[in-house]
Amino acid sequence: MIMKKIDISSCINEIYLSLCIMNASGAICTTDKELNNLLKSSSGAVVTKSCTRNFRNGNKKPRYFEWKMGSINSMGLPNLGIDFYLKFLENQEIKKPIFLSVSGLSMEENFFLIKKANLSKKISAIELNLSCPNIKEEILGNDLCKISNFLGKIFKFNKKPLGIKLPPFFKEKSVENISLILNEFPITFITCINSLPNGIFVDTNNETTVIQPNNGFGGIGGAVIKPFALANIRKFYSFLRRDISIIGCGGISSGKDVFEHILCGASAVQIGTQLIKEGVSVFDRLRKELILLLREKNYSSIRNFQGKLKIFKKF
Repeated sequence: MIMKKIDISSCINEIYLSLCIMNASGAICTTDKELNNLLKSSSGAVVTKSCTRNFRNGNKKPRYFEWKMGSINSMGLPNLGIDFYLKFLENQEIKKPIFLSVSGLSMEENFFLIKKANLSKKISAIELNLSCPNIKEEILGNDLCKISNFLGKIFKFNKKPLGIKLPPFFKEKSVENISLILNEFPITFITCINSLPNGIFVDTNNETTVIQPNNGFGGIGGAVIKPFALANIRKFYSFLRRDISIIGCGGISSGKDVFEHILCGASAVQIGTQLIKEGVSVFDRLRKELILLLREKNYSSIRNFQGKLKIFKKF
């Protein structure tokens, strides 16, 4: 019996991914060794650590903790600075799309980072991280006018495909309002969601928090946030222009989770907590699980079901 070929490739606008699964910008993608491992892996693309103008140590340790259902972190954007990432990429043979994640600590720093990224031929797209919950600086907040002005200035000079990594939104009106702004600009994609802010996890034995920075408060990731990620993907899918792709992120640890993100409207997904737990072999496992699930459902491509979530009806 000849097995039908299953197409699990995807496109982020016009950027082709041989596999619809990549790493999230916060997960083991900071050093040259980590980036090399990702380049050699079966991931569909590589996302760098969110970079700033200069090297940052980040917050004090311990700043990351995992439990069965999730993770908490208050990393504080540790990274090696944009020059390191551009130089590293310049010396590599690149065989898959590279998403440079940038997260300036001010609007002016983001302008600097995006202008510098535009000079590199190795970068396929820029992911502008406007949603890190673990730094003191608040760049835009929920000021829609400020966001609109900010994006207007960026697209006066930016020529690269550019997407925005968004925080979780909990009200439909919030998603609708930010979508109205994004629809006005040549945004290539959004990534949603970043970790849920202001969580806390308690060590009952020692009666303490499990991380040190920010009095133990941090961003929550992992399986526990998947329903929030799916809800955001679904809402944005209904409000955004169809040429703005959605990269789903949050709570993915199985091929079934990947399927659910795409069913809600994502074109591709990012893996964070599970990548940290499992290493780059996670891409091979998720690929196999997704193919098996699609074969069971008689789908030949992710495009057969993308965005086609049905509403439950009792008969």
